[in-house]
Amino acid sequence: MNGVQGNQIQASRRADVQMLLATVIWGSSYLFMKSGLASMQELNLIALRFGIAFVAAGLLFHRRLRSVDRGTLLAGGVLGTALFAAFVFITYGVQRTTASQAGFLISLAVIFVPILTTVLRRRLPDKRLSVSIVVAVAGLGLLTLQHEMSLHLGDLLCIIAALVYAIYILLAGKYTPRHDPLTLGIVQLGIAALLGTVATFLFETPQLPDTPESWASILGLGVLCSGLGYILQTFAQRHASPTRTSLIFSLEPLFAAAFAFIFQGESLTLQGYCGATLMLAGVLITEVKLPLHVFRRRKRPAL
Repeated sequence: MNGVQGNQIQASRRADVQMLLATVIWGSSYLFMKSGLASMQELNLIALRFGIAFVAAGLLFHRRLRSVDRGTLLAGGVLGTALFAAFVFITYGVQRTTASQAGFLISLAVIFVPILTTVLRRRLPDKRLSVSIVVAVAGLGLLTLQHEMSLHLGDLLCIIAALVYAIYILLAGKYTPRHDPLTLGIVQLGIAALLGTVATFLFETPQLPDTPESWASILGLGVLCSGLGYILQTFAQRHASPTRTSLIFSLEPLFAAAFAFIFQGESLTLQGYCGATLMLAGVLITEVKLPLHVFRRRKRPAL
């Protein structure tokens, strides 16, 4: 029994490291998207990033794809569709707001995960979740309602993206324990690429990057952020719950803001930083389970 528990602990720690590495990689994706969108349209960028990711992963692990079964194809189809839908909102949102602000808004997925879980299980939210929602919404207001007290389109799209991505996290938590994570990860990338390609031909004019900077951005999005990042996530979610995954994912806006500050000189206003801090506090209230006795006053011994 001790050996089994030890293996489970090691697997859990390995999953945490994999998810953290994926989160760091995703933190850089907002800069890559900003750069790539300077020379191509949104759906075109989505098709290219997932297409490159699928080809790269497929070439490296082609033997796994030879033995893919129908169940993995169906699960990958569901995950790939959810992933594509999330990135439609993410990409359109990033184009219309700053990279650092997009990172914080999309991190709302971490709060949407327990909210959706509560709704699906048909139970009232507990006090911890209720407080986290209030704190996060207050932070959201400070971050997005800066001047004219109206929600910008880019901010709204990023919030919708967070909701759709939360659905993706829940679906990934359901399917990844049942299938080979590497094969499942490659299949979902292929489905997302296929949907992006079809949407590009229907609604945009397909094109390839026309500058070295655009190629660097697309390759960074395809190989690192989509290929490596989402395969790491599928591995990690075999040994981590959706809630634990979303907790580590909550660090993404910090990495996104750091990359945006270092490479583009982006910074938030004081009000924006206060809002971002409240949003992260709301996330931590939801996910970090502090023992209740920490908050209880110790009784003095009777004299």
